[in-house]
Order: sequence, then C-alpha cells, then structure tokens
Amino acid sequence: MAKYVFVTGGVVSGLGKGITAASLGRLLKARGLKVAAQKLDPYINVDPGTMSPYQHGEVYVTEDGAETDLDLGHYERFIDEDLNKYSNLTTGKVYWNVLNKERRGEYLGSTVQVIPHVTNEIKEFVYNVGKKTEADVVITEIGGTIGDIESQPFIEAVRQISLEVGKENSLFIHVTLVPYIKGSEEHKSKPTQHSVKELQGMGINPDIIVLRCDKPLEESIFQKIALFCNVKPDCVIENITLPNLYEAPLMLEKSGFSKVVCRELRIDAGEPDLAEWEKMVATIYDDSEHCVEIGLVGKYVGLHDAYLSVAEALHHAGFYHGVHVNIRWIDSELIKPETVEEILGGLDGIIVPGGFGDRGIEGMILSAKYARENNIAYFGICLGMQIAVIEYARNVAGIADANSGEFDEQCKNKVIDFMPGQSNDIDKGGTLRLGAYPCVIRPGTTMERCYQAQNISERHRHRYEFNNDYREILSGCGLTLSGISPDERLIETVELTDRPFYVGVQYHPEFKSRPNRPHPLFLGFIGAAKNEHKS
Repeated sequence: MAKYVFVTGGVVSGLGKGITAASLGRLLKARGLKVAAQKLDPYINVDPGTMSPYQHGEVYVTEDGAETDLDLGHYERFIDEDLNKYSNLTTGKVYWNVLNKERRGEYLGSTVQVIPHVTNEIKEFVYNVGKKTEADVVITEIGGTIGDIESQPFIEAVRQISLEVGKENSLFIHVTLVPYIKGSEEHKSKPTQHSVKELQGMGINPDIIVLRCDKPLEESIFQKIALFCNVKPDCVIENITLPNLYEAPLMLEKSGFSKVVCRELRIDAGEPDLAEWEKMVATIYDDSEHCVEIGLVGKYVGLHDAYLSVAEALHHAGFYHGVHVNIRWIDSELIKPETVEEILGGLDGIIVPGGFGDRGIEGMILSAKYARENNIAYFGICLGMQIAVIEYARNVAGIADANSGEFDEQCKNKVIDFMPGQSNDIDKGGTLRLGAYPCVIRPGTTMERCYQAQNISERHRHRYEFNNDYREILSGCGLTLSGISPDERLIETVELTDRPFYVGVQYHPEFKSRPNRPHPLFLGFIGAAKNEHKS
C-alpha cells in the first residue's frame, strides 16, 4: 500500500506549500523511494486552461496533456518524475464528474450530496495517482488556506482517507506563517496556534508543522508550538525564506524533515543521497561574475508567474554555463519602431514565450526582426515561433500582409492558421493540441546540434499551426524548417541555421527542463547569449 502525505496551509496564502511538498518529494526520492505528487485546487474552474495568466500564472502541461496548476511544475522540477492527469483536481472537475454520473444514473436514484458523493470523487482521484504510478509515497497538496469555505470538501475527503488507510499510512503536514513583529522585536506563534485549532476542528490533527519565517526562530517558539499544537518537538520544522528555491530541500533536511516523515510513516529507508542536488545548488552560488542579459518579451510580464517555467529553464541553463541569467521583463506593447532600440539595446538574447490573442503582437514581431537583423540570439516558444514566421514572411519573403488567422481572420496571407479540419467555432476549454507529440529533426541544423538526436518528443499547448501552403516560399527564402511531425503534416520548428541561435519551436520545452538537467534548447540559447556577451 502507498503511504499518503497531505500538505495544508494556514494563516495566509503564498507560504510555499508547493515548494515544501516538492522539497519533500526530492528528499524522499533521494532516500530511494518512488514518489508521486498531486495538487487539489478548490476553485470551480474545470482546469486553469481558460484562466487569465494574471489571475493564475502559467498553465503547466503534463506529458498526457492535462492543463494544470503551476505548482506541478515545481513537483516535476524537484522530483524529476513526469506527472499525469491524476496530478491536479479542481472543484469544477469534481462537480463536473459527479453531475455527469448523476445524469447517467450511476447513483441509482440516490440524493447526491457533498458527503459521500463529492468526497468519494476526491478520494478516488487521490487513490488513482498511487495506483497509476505505483508510488511508495503520494504527496497531496491542498490548495488555499485552512478556513476557506471552498476547500472544506477536500479537507473532509483527506480526513476520510487517513481513517481508511490507517494512521501508519497517512501523514498531515501543516505549513503556517510565524510573523515577526518589529515593534516588540519577537516572533508570534499565535497565528499558527489558531490555524491548527481550525484544522483540528475539521477532524485533522497535523503530525508535522512547517513554520515559514523570514528570520531564524528562537528555540522557545518551537517548544511553544509543539506544546500548544500537540505535536512532537522535532516535528516542528523551520522554513526560512531563501534567495533561491532550490536550496529549500537542503535547508529543510537540516531539521531532519524527511527523517521525521519516514519515522512517522514507519518507512525503513536509507539516508538521502543529495550529492547531485548539493552540487547543483553550489553552482547557483558560484562567485562567477559572468552575466547574460536576456529580454523576455511578453504580454503578461506584470505577473512573472505567468512565465514561471520559462524563467526557471533560463536559470537552469545559466547554472550549467556558470553564468547569472538576468531576465529583463519587457512588455511587448511598449515596443514601437521608435522605441525598439532603446528597449532591446544591449541584450545578449531575446526570448518570446507563449501567449494568446492579438494584444502586443506587433511589438513581438519588432523584437524578432531586431534579433534577426542584429544577430542576437533569438528563442521563440509556441507563439514566439509563430511570431518568427510572420516576421520572416513580411520582411524577408516580401509578404507584407503576412499574419496569423488568430490575429486577423480577414488576412489574405495567413502564414499561421488552423489546420484543415479545425474550426474556430469551438469552445475554448480543452480544445488545444495538448501534451507530448513526436518530432523529427532535420540533420545539420541548430536543433540537431542542441538535441544530439533526430527523434524527440515535446509537450504542446496551442491551437494554430504553421500554414503548409507557405512551406516552399519561406524555405526558399532561407528559413529552415528544421523539425516536422513524423507524418510530415506539421511544422514543429523553424530556424536560421547560419546563426549561432535563432530558433522557434511550436512546443513548450520549458516544461521538461530540470535544475540538475537543463533542457538542450535552453542550453543552446544561453550558450549563444554567453558568447555574444563575451564579444
């Protein structure tokens, strides 16, 4: 039987429950255990796929095409295991499933209620991830903050799971805030005590309490919380705010985090082998003065979490190359012909990530043109690849009105458009090309140089494609169509092969980058930017 760990949060949101869960996953894996992780989100959206990036941050896509919460990106980057559709559940998805079952008569005429029907749906989801992955430990993070009305069915469901699997097979970790009051110059434990009391009122006694704080805590705080919250003294763990999130597993393990978890779950596991992780973290704090300036040109830069995986993948490549990656967050709407030099001048590389809609598109096109004409490393991801195609068609191939059907439905030359058989007359949710698809790389290209392979698989999230009617004219003008689907229907990547790095990809390579195993395309991009900086 799998062991189940549930991570809840109290006092305020944004305490780093996801990083705590991901860190525990890394530590348990380092002890030789097979770990799976999942997130239960209390919002009523079926998935985050149609939510504004300003509301929710990025949408993370799994190998099997599930659109999920960005915390799953932390799980994959820390644990280095591919997650699946059982890794993210929302209130919307729960009620969607329950109501469909009711309509099909699966409840045999019963009155459908929160308990047991909604909670059973949640429990089945939690159990499924363990069965699907055959994990030794399933880590489940419950979104929101204890006391939120919308999260109560999730709390009740995991309470029931703990009762069903037994105390020796379940563990509750509660992450809370310990604020520092400057006036009295002391930390306060009362918010944690109130949060734990709220959780106990729902039938759950936390086994481990993780204390988020900005400064080291006094010993008296640990003693007080252990006494008042009814936990063992060594089950109160300090979680200090760190300059780099990848140090979190090492910091938590100094307090014996995974050792305590294994003891409480009666798991006999070896000591954690963290040598590789420690080596990676050491590179982050290398005293190297080398720095590259990367311009991230996007339309959601007001919330950096909208491009979280892209930013992390850039830093991963920086760790490998021994350079600090300084990201200049650039709003594409501000880029005009008269401002392009002022805004983009001095950059070592330009990256245009994914996005939807026509806002800020012309600024992105100017960015791709600036990078091409000034021989600056350019990396276009999804929308950024389409931008590179439009720019090349307009300014090199001489198709002045080239555009995407997404931005101008009346455009005569849609170099980016729906594929035959697709239609715009569809709902927005769940209709994108999602998840892992294969790609065949053309020999002698930048793509082959980066991947050192000719057959790859990458994750997608988009609706529009390169229009095959323009293959011949664009390739004839020097644009290399360097990656194609195995059936030769879809252009997956384009590039200017004679440049150090000018690549656009229709997929999202950032989702497969890991801090200790950077993605090859990000390695190629930062490597080219590093060389540009030197010159």
